[in-house]
Order: sequence, then structure tokens, then C-alpha cells
Amino acid sequence: MNVLSVEKLSKRYGPRQLFENVSFGLEKGQKTAIVARNGTGKSTLLKCIAGVEKPDSGIITFNKGIRTGYLDQNVLMNSARSVVDEMLDRDDPVSAAIKAYEHALAQHTDGRALQQAIDRMEELKAWDHEARVKALAHRFGLRDLEQAVNTLSGGPQKRLAMAKVLIDLPDVLILDEPTNHLDLTMIEQLEEELNRPGITLLLVTHDRYFLDNVCDEIIEMEFGTFTRYKGNYTWYLEKKALADEVREATQQHLRGLMKRELEWVRKMPRARGTKSKSRLDKFEDIKAAATRRFDRDEVKLEVKTDRLGGKVIEARNLTKAFGSPERPESYRPIVSHFSYSLKRGDRIGIVGPNGIGKSTFIELLVGRMRPDQGTVSIGDTVVLGTFGQLMPPFKEDQRIIEAVRDIAEVIPLNKGRTLSASQLLERFLFDKEQQYQRIDTLSGGERRRLYLCTVLMKNPNVLILDEPTNDLDIPTLNALEDFLLDLDACQLIVSHDRFFMDKLCTKLLVFKGDGVITEWVGSYTELRESEREARASEEKGKAERNRRKDQEEEAAKPATPAGARKLSYAERLELQRIDKEMPRLEARKAELLALMAAGGTDHHAMMAHSIELEKAIKDLDRMADRWLELSDRPG
Repeated sequence: MNVLSVEKLSKRYGPRQLFENVSFGLEKGQKTAIVARNGTGKSTLLKCIAGVEKPDSGIITFNKGIRTGYLDQNVLMNSARSVVDEMLDRDDPVSAAIKAYEHALAQHTDGRALQQAIDRMEELKAWDHEARVKALAHRFGLRDLEQAVNTLSGGPQKRLAMAKVLIDLPDVLILDEPTNHLDLTMIEQLEEELNRPGITLLLVTHDRYFLDNVCDEIIEMEFGTFTRYKGNYTWYLEKKALADEVREATQQHLRGLMKRELEWVRKMPRARGTKSKSRLDKFEDIKAAATRRFDRDEVKLEVKTDRLGGKVIEARNLTKAFGSPERPESYRPIVSHFSYSLKRGDRIGIVGPNGIGKSTFIELLVGRMRPDQGTVSIGDTVVLGTFGQLMPPFKEDQRIIEAVRDIAEVIPLNKGRTLSASQLLERFLFDKEQQYQRIDTLSGGERRRLYLCTVLMKNPNVLILDEPTNDLDIPTLNALEDFLLDLDACQLIVSHDRFFMDKLCTKLLVFKGDGVITEWVGSYTELRESEREARASEEKGKAERNRRKDQEEEAAKPATPAGARKLSYAERLELQRIDKEMPRLEARKAELLALMAAGGTDHHAMMAHSIELEKAIKDLDRMADRWLELSDRPG
């Protein structure tokens, strides 16, 4: 079933034609990604389809009754509402009941008000939806549901917007860079969410593993055309390489044909008949096709790195925490008694969930933050360059070339060569005309490219890359990866892009929590595979222990009287477990209700009680139904 049709869509900004006569459709359950260079209008196309912007021309049609959800690349929320109010920003009884219940929990209202909120949740059977709200909030790192939205930084706001879009599982999801500001575990969970059958997806992302794991179609915007490739990103790369070969062979054939036709044109007398004029018109068509440019401009990265000495960065007994151990609820250790030496040529990835302290750790290593204990010493030959998540505050009304000239007019390269500011910008794909545009006209990806230019032109020999892949297009990422592989420098990399990490990093510093950091020699994919195997082994061992315990309990039971009709072995075990478990759950439910009615000052504890209560209620209902079913059986 077709859910979306786009017909002859066009959009222009001033003299710049972003896209023209774009047409395509999406079937139910199709998962499509748009791949193109920065500045070609990918985000604008998504905004037009989502109804955020109007196209200059064309028609966008959604099937009747289709629900859509849109995630912008750049999220800005100024509301003073709480996180839970923002997530449930709709006018329906279930959402109102959940908000009232969450506020009653957080604000420690009297027992009667909380009980009324619980009764209303029971009446509307809203526990499942409330559990999904909390699960999504937890999955995307939104711990405090009462926090005002306008106090969140850009990353949490993007994650909140992602959770809000996913709550009701709309029929069509339109997502612009959904993996930005997510940690690696969050991305893997998002992949599971989006791989549900029936969800139709249209997205833009630079995350190549995400494209492989989620998408079944790639649409490429290049050379003014819109080409569809049925398959994931790896399939697209294979077919694109084949299409490039065919196009090159066609161009060579056309150039040979044009040369022969040109000889004919030069030999023809001036007076031409109808056939000659027709052949001349055909020659013009061949000439236009043969001389059409299919060159792909590539970012050319080059720096002059000063030689690093034997000492780069050394950490000894490094310790840093926020809060006090005497108040466990607010105590947050970042790193504890950590010693490490960075060496020339190291390419080290730093991995761990959002909020665990990776950025703080980098601030400690480069000397921008003082540790509680221990020391960090930086070698005398170190020239530090930082390409971070947050871009520097460019002057919006400044021209691009002026921003570069403010740093240097001439940039030294290896072997005594130099580049002017204009020549450097051309290497970063800003042509001479664009160099005199204002910075406020640049797309998000073009701004990142300019930022990268201003970092590398200082010729660093120690590079700190904090989420370097955000908003960069895939060709620029490929160029950056190849450059970093050849760069004779020490590199510290924090990134959610698994492809980027696997290609570059030879070892990882893994943040385990509570200040513990371990070293892993190998790729991120190998680390995750090792963790999965460890979990599977642990679960298998647990299942085996439970099986032995059940067998021992069964062996200890008295024999069943002769002639009595028996339940199956598995059903007898199940009934025994229910008989033991239901009284315990009933007691725990009463205990949790009492704790919540009494209130308290520990918000996180109250949240934990709420989640446990919901699970206890569901488990009791399920067990009661099953107990009745089994106990009614004869024998």
C-alpha cells in the first residue's frame, strides 16, 4: 500500500537551486534513506515533506488516515514545561492520567491524591502506555521527568524530541540525523525500535552501520538527478560503483562519437539540406551529453605536523568526582585512580553511555579542568587541536573567508609549501564565489566543514575529536577517515559512529561507571560481540541453575496418589511457582503503595517504586489468570 507520494517537488533559496522535479513514493513498511552531499537540500526536502516548509512547486500526498512523526536535525525547545508534559503533549484522557500520576509521584502529594491518580490509571488501563513513556525516557537518558525542558542542553533536547516522536509509533517517521547526540547503546536500541514491521521510514543520516542495519532502500541526490537503489547501504555502494563504470564507458563512447561528428561538421559545406541540419542538431545533443561533467569534488585534507617528542600526555592516579561520597544520591565519580600514557601514533576511542563523563575526562587530559587527585602532564612538543561537538561562535554576518583570515592569511604545509586562505577553503569545497557568502547562509554540514578547516589549519599534532561525524556528509567523512589514518599524530576520538570508530581506532578506553575505565585492544564491533557473548553465557548459566533447582524441588515432592489425573510436568512446576510467588507479590504491592503514599524526598527512589509497582500489578493479573486456568483442571 502506498503511503506517500511526492510529485515534481522543487525548492530554491535565492540563486541556489536545492532540488528540482523530485518524484518518488513510499510503500507501507519501506525504510528509505536519502544520501547526498551537504548543501544539496536533504534537510529541506524532509521539511517540505513533513509540512514544516513549503516547496516552490510540486505535490506531496499522504494516504488517508496516515499518522506522521517528524524529527528535525536541530531541535530548540524554549518551553518551561516538564519533560513528561512535553512527551505527552496531547489532549486525551490517558495522557492526562499519566501526567497527573507522574506529578503526584514527583511532588510527594498526600496519599489520597496519589491513590486517586493510581485509581484513574487503573480505570483507563493506562499502565502499558505509562510504561512505554518511562521506557523511552530511560532509553534516551531522560532521568528526571520533572525537569523543565528549557533547562536541557541541545543533546538532551534532541533525545527528548526523538522519544516524543516514537511514543505513539506513527505510520510514517521522517527523521533528520536521528543518531546525533545518542550514545552507541542508544543507537542500537533505536535500530531495534525502527526495525519493527509496519513502520515506514524516511531519513537522512551519516551513520553507515545504521543505514546498513535499518534501511532497505537508498535514494541518492547527485548531479541533479534522483536515483533509487533497492537495498541497504552496502548494496548501494556496490551498485553505485557499477553505475559509475557504466557512465564512464558511456561518456568515452559519446566523446568518440562527438569527435567523428565534429569532423563531419567541419567538412560539411555551408549550404546544408534538411538531413544535414537534422544531423547537426543531433551533434549538438551528443556534444552536450559527452561534455557533461560528472566530477566529484573531494575534500583535500593536509597539515604540517610538528614532530612529537617521546612524551605526549601522561595521567598518573587521575581522580575526579562531582558531589560528596557522604551524599550517595548526588555523588558522581568520573574517573578513579587512573594511570595512562598517550603515545605518538595512538588512535584511541573513548566509549561509554551519555553522561558518564567522557567529555569531562578529555577536559582533564588536556588540562582544562583540575583533577581531585593525581596529575596530568603534557609534553613540550604538543600542539593541541580540538574538533568538538559544539562549534565555535562564528560571527553570523561575517564572510567565510574572513573567518579563516582571522586565524591566518597563509597556511604552511610540508616541504616548504604554503596555501593562501582562499586556496585552503577551496580544498574544503568552498569555491571562490561561496567564500564571500555570509556564514549564516551555510547548512549545518557546511558549518562543520568550516569548523574542521579552522582546526586543521593550525597544524596540530595531538587531535581531540569529540563527535566529529555530526552533520558531516559521507564523502567528507570518507576523506576525514583517510586523512586521519595517514596522520602522524596522537588522536583521541569520542564518536557515536561505529563505522568511524571501527575504521580508525586500534584500542578503546571503556567507561564502566563508578570511575572505572578499562582498556580494550581491538575494534568497537569486537568489543560489543565480546559483551554479547558474555551476557549469553551468563544467561545460559542462570537458566541451567534454575532448571536444576526446579528438578530438586520436584524430586522433594510427595508422590501423586495412584489413579489421579495429572497435569503435565511443566504445568505442575508452573503452578507451584505461582502459589509461591503470588503472596510475595501481593505483600510487595502493599508495601510499595505504603511507601509511595508516605512520600519522601528521594525522587529517584520514588520513580523506582513506581516502576516496580506497575510491574507487580501486571504480574499479579497475569498470574491470577493462569492460576485459575490451571487450578480448574481436574486432578
